[in-house]
Amino acid sequence: MTDNDDPRFQNDQPRIHPSAQLKGVRLGKYAEVGERVILRDVTAGDFTYFERHSEGIYADIGRFCSIAANVRINALEHPMERLTTHKISYRPNEFFRYQGIDNAFRARRQAKRVSIGHDVWIGHGAVIMPAIKVGHGAVIGANAVVTKDVAPYMIVAGNPARLIRPRFPEEIVIRLLRLAWWDWPTTTIFEVIPDIQSLCIEDFLAKWER
Repeated sequence: MTDNDDPRFQNDQPRIHPSAQLKGVRLGKYAEVGERVILRDVTAGDFTYFERHSEGIYADIGRFCSIAANVRINALEHPMERLTTHKISYRPNEFFRYQGIDNAFRARRQAKRVSIGHDVWIGHGAVIMPAIKVGHGAVIGANAVVTKDVAPYMIVAGNPARLIRPRFPEEIVIRLLRLAWWDWPTTTIFEVIPDIQSLCIEDFLAKWER
């Protein structure tokens, strides 16, 4: 039985707002893409959603990620070592005939993919810089500018983003990473929702660790 055959579940196809712009994008089941979101060469896992006006390029995003409005994932870098940082140096075709796009610069950008784990919450207006890795369960505060990798289950905020605190004690984080609940079948996710809502994290782990 597939998810779509189970009467308990909504249709598992991604939901994409008509105003969104997607190119080279792969979305998982139940993924959502909001109003005027722009994604280029992005993968996003099951249940991950993008709120309005967010943008992402060259990024791999896990399951169950919550991406707020006006987020920028893999913000464009400019070639500061050149005479000019202006796009005329890497996209001259927008201004002149017989001048092609700078494929070497594009390849440089493509090589700096952003990696975002599962169950990550990225707050309103946050910016994730190129080549950043964000671990499972992390939280990025509103308007943060993330210039360094973020470890699993850490909360960061500010410009540049700095560690605020862990979401849980280290021993709980280790158990959560071992649990890897985001890999469970949809039927199990359905079953555990009442416990997610009612149990403290220690009791939840005690009940569902295997």
